Amino acid sequence: MSRTVTVLRAPESVSLPQGTRVIRAGSASVVLRPRVIALSATGVAVLATAIVGHLLWAGRPLQLGQVLGALAGDPALSRAVRLTVLEFRLPRTLAGAVAGACLAVAGGITQTVARNPLATPEILGVTAGASTGAVAVVVLAGAGHGGASGLAAVVGMPVAAAIGALGAGTAVFLLTRRRGGREFDSTRLVLVGLGIAGLASSLTTWLLTLGDVTNAAQALTWMMGSLNGRDWGAVVPSLLAAVPLLLAAAACGRWLAVSSFDDDTARGLGLPLATSRPLLLGLAVLLAALGTVLAGPVAFVALMCPLAAKSLARAVVPPLSLTALLGAVFVVLSDLAAGFLLPHAVPVGVFTTVLGAPVLIVLVRRSQKRPA
Repeated sequence: MSRTVTVLRAPESVSLPQGTRVIRAGSASVVLRPRVIALSATGVAVLATAIVGHLLWAGRPLQLGQVLGALAGDPALSRAVRLTVLEFRLPRTLAGAVAGACLAVAGGITQTVARNPLATPEILGVTAGASTGAVAVVVLAGAGHGGASGLAAVVGMPVAAAIGALGAGTAVFLLTRRRGGREFDSTRLVLVGLGIAGLASSLTTWLLTLGDVTNAAQALTWMMGSLNGRDWGAVVPSLLAAVPLLLAAAACGRWLAVSSFDDDTARGLGLPLATSRPLLLGLAVLLAALGTVLAGPVAFVALMCPLAAKSLARAVVPPLSLTALLGAVFVVLSDLAAGFLLPHAVPVGVFTTVLGAPVLIVLVRRSQKRPA
């Protein structure tokens, strides 16, 4: 049987952006917003430019023809150029893009579900839990000194970071759960997250006192957010995990849009809050854990990018496609500037913190000026 596809214009009585179209096929429907589509297309172009720029200038400058030739598999290029582009620079560039997209989308989900622009994975303790797991491996296993320690550095550190992030997120879920119900209180979510983040940070500080100076320095570098040493062994599994998670987040777009309303309105619109909130927050935890495992706890990506996407799109809820693109561009360009364009190289997390701190200050000032 053929399926009827209908394209509807938003009626004048409905307050939707100009030019919005709704494509409906049976019981499924998709809302097309021309402004978001145009911004996303621009974001793809900017991301492609940022990736090429990173491949060109992340170290000794290369020519554009050399980079494009290496990507196309030109056999005429020297082995040194192909090795530089394909084995050293491209994995680091893709790692930054994937980590930025995952962290940004995770922030967009948590901000929308909690209805609070400050409710990011950092506030909810997810990245702090990941840091605790990674530091535990570095300090207790002596990662980076060869033998079993070298194996711990390659495999144990990412696994421990993922377990720490998931453990912190699970603790927040359980402690936020209301008695006799399955719903989450937004205010309690943020407060419990702050408590879990403080507990994990204190545990991380204590672990640092147990290790020697070399291990502590390595742990501190990772905790600031760093893409150093990323290779295909770390990028490929992360990319394979990121794609389905980002697609699942995109599929939950309607849930996110309705979650921005108060509970009574959301229930009236048919949103199963007891199901949607745990699933959305669980998805955000997985995305944040993946981004943290890949690049460390890069600060302020989850805060800035959803807010920027919402502002650019003039939307109530940050469009996740645009949010992911902004996160990828932000981390790739920040890593290029922090590691190779500044007089002295610094971890990418330091650079994003310098840029994100003023945004946090502006948010606090705006909230203080808001009428009660």
